[in-house]
Amino acid sequence: MLAIKNITLVMKDHLVPDAMLLLDQGIIRDYGELRGTPVPAGAQIVDGGGLFAGPGLIDIHTHAGGGAIFTDDPGRASRNLLAHGVTGVLPALYFSLDKAGYLAAIDKINNAVASGNCPNILGCYMEGPYLNPKFGADRQNNPWQGPIQREDYLDILERVARTARVWALAPEREGIGEFVRTVKAAIPDIVFSVAHSEASPEQIESLIPYGLHLATHHTNATGDLPKYPEVRGVCVDETVNYHDDIYAELICDSRGIHVAPYMLRLIEKIKGKDKLILISDAYISDAPAPPGYDGVTDINFDYAGEIAGSKLTLEVACRNMMVHTGCSLADVFRYASANPARLLGLSQFGEIGLGRAADIILVDSWMNVRQVIKNGRIIQSETE
Repeated sequence: MLAIKNITLVMKDHLVPDAMLLLDQGIIRDYGELRGTPVPAGAQIVDGGGLFAGPGLIDIHTHAGGGAIFTDDPGRASRNLLAHGVTGVLPALYFSLDKAGYLAAIDKINNAVASGNCPNILGCYMEGPYLNPKFGADRQNNPWQGPIQREDYLDILERVARTARVWALAPEREGIGEFVRTVKAAIPDIVFSVAHSEASPEQIESLIPYGLHLATHHTNATGDLPKYPEVRGVCVDETVNYHDDIYAELICDSRGIHVAPYMLRLIEKIKGKDKLILISDAYISDAPAPPGYDGVTDINFDYAGEIAGSKLTLEVACRNMMVHTGCSLADVFRYASANPARLLGLSQFGEIGLGRAADIILVDSWMNVRQVIKNGRIIQSETE
């Protein structure tokens, strides 16, 4: 049994100072104020040094970690993110992969998980293949611009059926309805996400009954459908803001480039605290920053000068969210742990509670990670 004392617990909507956590066999056995929580004989005691203890972070959308892309080296990427407090992650597979590339990437990630080297991988995030070819980084290398055909995607679906948790798509693609129904039949609990899209409200709403409950990197790589040149149209972003049952992913970089700080505050006000999910959408690209982005260090660009994901880790995105919106430490734990866990139906993760998974991180008041505990075991917390 592991007893962590001298901490402040970060609960969903409040803090518990001068507290203790008792962890045993991978779950939370007890927690509460230090003076009211007895330490069992023989327990290993860890002094938290006055740090904040919250649930491990869950990054549902990222491509890389520690200089490695998940499709190339899932073990390295997984270990780096774990050291940064990400105790749950969905590696994202992008539409730039062709069919053989998707199959190879799925196999590589599945084999890494089976080897036991990636304890924080919870499944896969399918960012494609059927997105709108007008949007997204590296779109000139999109091999999926043609018609949607069953023979093109059935092998991918069969290979990822046990691990895919989110499937991003553009609802306006011709033939997407049959694709959605086929995926839903194979993966009943799949979450669909509107992504890289200029779909109308009606096109998005038609897929909500099938499980479209997420917006991929909200306000990024989405289009507009104006009916008149002088009138702003209603499209993806407005539909996501309007619907209470759609969660909004947000990439929160230091300069507010992916999502402007004022827009972050607006989305937080509209969607409320239970429908925001912070993601890193980390990627790797050696393309130079285009003019106007001098000094930007946490964003990638492709060779066409388009934004190509971030260089963030999730705890840094949390810190940026606090800076840009003034939200609390408890709020960012909700956005980066409780909400993604709820979206994915992972009831054992995302909050501190009796019987929940003993995935815990100790942080300071600015979300700098000082210690990581996964499955009740202390992980080295020195970040790379």
